[in-house]
Amino acid sequence: MSPLAAALEDLAARRETLSYGALARQLAIPGPGSINRLTEALEAIMAEDAAAGRPLRAALCEGRLAGGLPAPGFFATARALGLYDGADAGPEAEAFVSAQRRALFNP
Repeated sequence: MSPLAAALEDLAARRETLSYGALARQLAIPGPGSINRLTEALEAIMAEDAAAGRPLRAALCEGRLAGGLPAPGFFATARALGLYDGADAGPEAEAFVSAQRRALFNP
């Protein structure tokens, strides 16, 4: 299991979320560009989760200015994977992320 996958599994087990920046620091991803490298890895994990029929572990990340939701790239990737067809914010986005997190917190 990759360090990122292990960190996400730990977050799910603790029923917690974490900002992208805090996760990048926890994983010691060097900057600048650490968030970009992290989000690329998260997008790959989203594809793995989707292919395996699992909830999206990347839903445990929060954008700094996203009000507790993941950043827009999460929603763009979910749309590209055919899992979501809504906006990056608002009630529909909140419901989608909440459902993903519930599934992760209650396996």
